[in-house]
Amino acid sequence: MSIQTVTKKEVSNLFNQDSQIKYKIPKYQRAYSWGAKEWDDIFGDITENKKGYFLGSILCVGVSTINEEVEIIDGQQRLITLSLFLAALYDTLQKKKEFLNEDQNSDVIQLRKKLLLKNQDITRVIPQEQGNNREDFEYLFSEIGILSKKNKPNNLGNRRIKKAFNHFKNRITVEINRTIDEKDKNNSEIDKNKIAIDTMFNILDKINSAVLVVIEVATHSDAYILFESLNNTGKPLTSVDLIKNVILAKLDNGNKEDLDKHYSHWKDILNNLGDEYHIQERFFRQNYNAFRKTLNAPFVNDNTKSPYPIATIATRSDVLEIYEKIITQNPEKALNELHKNSEIYAQIILKNEPDISEKEKEVYQKLQRIEGTPSYVLLMYLIKNKEELNIDKTHIIKICELLVKFFVRRNLTNEPPTNKLQRSFMSFIEKIENENYQGEEIYKNLFDSLKSFSADDETFKNKLSGSIYDDNTSVTRFILCEIEEKNRTKENKIDLWEQEKTGKEKNRYIFSIEHIFPQGENIPQAWVDMIADGDIEKAKEAQSQYVHTLGNLTITAYNSNLGNKSFEEKKVRQDKDSKYIGYKNGFYLNQNVCNKDKWTIENIKKRTNDMVKEIMELFAL
Repeated sequence: MSIQTVTKKEVSNLFNQDSQIKYKIPKYQRAYSWGAKEWDDIFGDITENKKGYFLGSILCVGVSTINEEVEIIDGQQRLITLSLFLAALYDTLQKKKEFLNEDQNSDVIQLRKKLLLKNQDITRVIPQEQGNNREDFEYLFSEIGILSKKNKPNNLGNRRIKKAFNHFKNRITVEINRTIDEKDKNNSEIDKNKIAIDTMFNILDKINSAVLVVIEVATHSDAYILFESLNNTGKPLTSVDLIKNVILAKLDNGNKEDLDKHYSHWKDILNNLGDEYHIQERFFRQNYNAFRKTLNAPFVNDNTKSPYPIATIATRSDVLEIYEKIITQNPEKALNELHKNSEIYAQIILKNEPDISEKEKEVYQKLQRIEGTPSYVLLMYLIKNKEELNIDKTHIIKICELLVKFFVRRNLTNEPPTNKLQRSFMSFIEKIENENYQGEEIYKNLFDSLKSFSADDETFKNKLSGSIYDDNTSVTRFILCEIEEKNRTKENKIDLWEQEKTGKEKNRYIFSIEHIFPQGENIPQAWVDMIADGDIEKAKEAQSQYVHTLGNLTITAYNSNLGNKSFEEKKVRQDKDSKYIGYKNGFYLNQNVCNKDKWTIENIKKRTNDMVKEIMELFAL
């Protein structure tokens, strides 16, 4: 990472009237989003503190000593807000023009010049186009006489630029009236206009002397690395935002229609991926890791020592740097490929109701539920190249089923470790390319590969036999649901993954894991008597050893209705409609529970052994 300059600048220097530097916010950066709280914060920070108050930092791509335009990566909210604060002061002072002396009139003229580029009809800070920001900003500056006449945008007053300007004008007026009231208490013969003007120039002096640290870097990747460590009040930019900025900056040929088309392509990519940032960021990493050979091809020559000169693997810290190189080499191709590959990813993560079979949806869903996301890198590669690899959706389904088995075992045993998972799938892609695997060969070799670094049967069995709920609750739930679903027919199939849609419990699974012998610290007396013949210490010992084992676990949609009730009550519990909600609910998992007269440690042990055998078969490698 290369920082070009770090400079402490007063606002008056940043808005130097003799400077030709303009601070441009990229066209498609997110819209101005500060509101009343932030406006009040910056007003208070400046007016209530001594001169020279530190306002934070701004981060630029481009060096102001050699460029007349720098791109604002972080700090856009602050710069736009300062511009609007100064514009509000200018407009309020202009309305008192007849009461200004010669020096004060000169200072107001200088203030106007600070907000413009020298001898140009262009504002020094140039907002982004999102949300009508630039249009609103320029009209507002024309309305108060700083810029030449502009057309008034529709609904101007409903958006943040105009609201911020009005907010600052109101705060200035309140500050003037407060000062007048304070002076009036001590002197009834006061010059209110003079006090108003002095108050405004006092505010202006404090704004001009406020300090910002300006950090200038050469590239967007340098900006992102730096940004992660900056503690700003602005809404954080992400690596995905910055990848977008790089693409659109490289594709900007001055033709608005072309740029709109490219931006529409970008929005399609994000629409395919959904709104969650961690999924967006993961796609960009996995996209590179899946297709790194192709992406590196233009950079490979006789002098390159590695087949992957861009990077061996994309990580969170270098994903922007990687894409900056790829985009710079061929921006339009990069955007088009990202668009195609995001459609494949949307299929895998089941976004936008992809046009795939029910069986495909089922296996992708299972892979998602068992947290098999590291394998998406392989699935992307296989789906995109299925014709060349001589595979079809039947192969993909079969491979997904294999991956589900692998991840059940892997996520319970932690073998192989997390840091090797992604590389393992990337290595297998490399094998496909080097060995030219085709069709069924791919499945066979993947099976051998997964088995070679997966936990062996003995390790898997030991984990299943222990306190599995304690080791990994999500894997436990997945296994229990798989056992139940496997033993249900289409006629009596239910959705065990359904979530609450409203209220405080929104997004919580309706069907949850139920401990037959309760897991709570205060063991009910009925259970102490049943499990340990009334011996509380013996009951606690049994609880610590067996309560979280498979034999003591089941699934119910009515966990809170069972809780610490006695075993008999849990078995025969009914709702208000006389429907069984206890262990007589007809679940396969409860067949060997509801037929017992009492629940003992021996019952738990036997049920654990039976379930382990069933699971070993269900997830055999």
